[in-house]
Amino acid sequence: RRDSRSSVDGRHRRCQARCLDKEAAMAGDVSFDVVSDFDEQELRNALDQVRREVGQRFDFKGVTVDLTQAKDELILLTDDEHRAAAIKDLIESKAIRRNLSLKIFDWGKVEPAGGNKVRQVITLRRGLNDELAKKISKLIREEFPKVKPQIQGDAVRVSGKSKDELQKVIVRLRELDDVPVPLQFENYR
Repeated sequence: RRDSRSSVDGRHRRCQARCLDKEAAMAGDVSFDVVSDFDEQELRNALDQVRREVGQRFDFKGVTVDLTQAKDELILLTDDEHRAAAIKDLIESKAIRRNLSLKIFDWGKVEPAGGNKVRQVITLRRGLNDELAKKISKLIREEFPKVKPQIQGDAVRVSGKSKDELQKVIVRLRELDDVPVPLQFENYR
């Protein structure tokens, strides 16, 4: 009886040791997610400020300005292209004051709408597309061999053993100028 019990205890201890090794290996990894997003409430507040200012400014008196927000786009309807350009400047200045990146706006063409009006569709950029995620992942793999990037939907998870290496990756990604969307770094653990 003792022999069978001691062998069961031995197997149990080995199993516990393996589980602890796996947990230690997993606990040693630190990671963060590279995402591209914006605060919808801040955007809504900026657009409300634009609407208020348009209502108070003398140069917009009697001018039609209709600025509507959908889930992933803004639609601007106004009298002419000069007014559309002025509203664009207003939107950009209010967005900057509210810490929104100007990279979230994809300004469409000013197109004629019915009744001597012009319409401009402004697409809101959110998430990393496949091409950009692959580019970021490739850059990280080439320059930082000690970390491992994984594409997960519209984000890139970067994991590694060293927090210092991950900090270097974040600094390098912030230096990129040719990224068409704003990058944020979340879930750093």
